[in-house]
Amino acid sequence: MAAALQAIFGPRIPSEELATHRWRYLTPAFLLTLARVLLLVSIFVPYWAMELRAPQYPDGLHVQAYINRLTGDVTEIDGLNHYIGMRPLNDAAKLERTVSITMLIALVLLVEGAIYVHSKWTVLLTLPSILFPPVFLLDLYFWLNQFGQHLDPKAPLSNAIKPFTPPVLGTGTIGQFHTHASAGLGWWLAAAASVLTIAGLVFHRRAFKPLYDAASAARPGPVVPAEE
Repeated sequence: MAAALQAIFGPRIPSEELATHRWRYLTPAFLLTLARVLLLVSIFVPYWAMELRAPQYPDGLHVQAYINRLTGDVTEIDGLNHYIGMRPLNDAAKLERTVSITMLIALVLLVEGAIYVHSKWTVLLTLPSILFPPVFLLDLYFWLNQFGQHLDPKAPLSNAIKPFTPPVLGTGTIGQFHTHASAGLGWWLAAAASVLTIAGLVFHRRAFKPLYDAASAARPGPVVPAEE
C-alpha cells in the first residue's frame, strides 16, 4: 500500500534538500497556485463578447457571455434573430451553463491537488484546466454553427438569409448586420492559467523527477531465486 501511494503522490522532499534548493520546489507550487487563482477569478468576468451593428442601431447591440449566463442586449438581438429564424440565444449551451460553475471549481481543486502530487500523475490532474480555454471556444463554435445553419424556414425573412456560421472571433457580415466577436477577460484569464499550469509542469518535472528516480532506484526489486 505504501509503495502504491508513493507511486501516485511521489517522494517527499528531504528537509536538507528543501533548505538547500528551496525555490526549486516552491516555483511549481507558486505557478500552480497562481493558475488556480486566475481560474477562480475568471468565473466573475465575461468569457466572450459580441457586438452587432446595423443602420437602425448606430451604437450597436452588445452581448457578453459569462461562464454561466448571458448579459447585455440579449432581448433585442433575439428579436432580430427571430425574423431570420434563429433560436433565442439562451437556448444555447444550457447544460454547459448549468454545470459551468461546479466544473470550474473542480478544475481549481484539481490544480490545487496537483501541488501536493510529486509524480507524473500531476499531468492528469492539470490536463483539464490546460485544455479548458480551447474547449470553450470549440463549444461556442458548435452552438453558433448549430444556430446559424439551422434557421427556421417559416421565419418572415427566411428567404432573405442563407444559413451561416457567426464568427467565434473576429468580424462577420450577415445581410445588413455586421458583427464583431472577441474573447473576454474571463477567457484570457483561463488561457493565462493554462500557460502558467504548463510552466508549472515544466518546473515540477525539473524539481521532482530526480527525487522520483532516486526513490525508484532505492526501492527493493523482486527477489530472484539463485540458480542451483
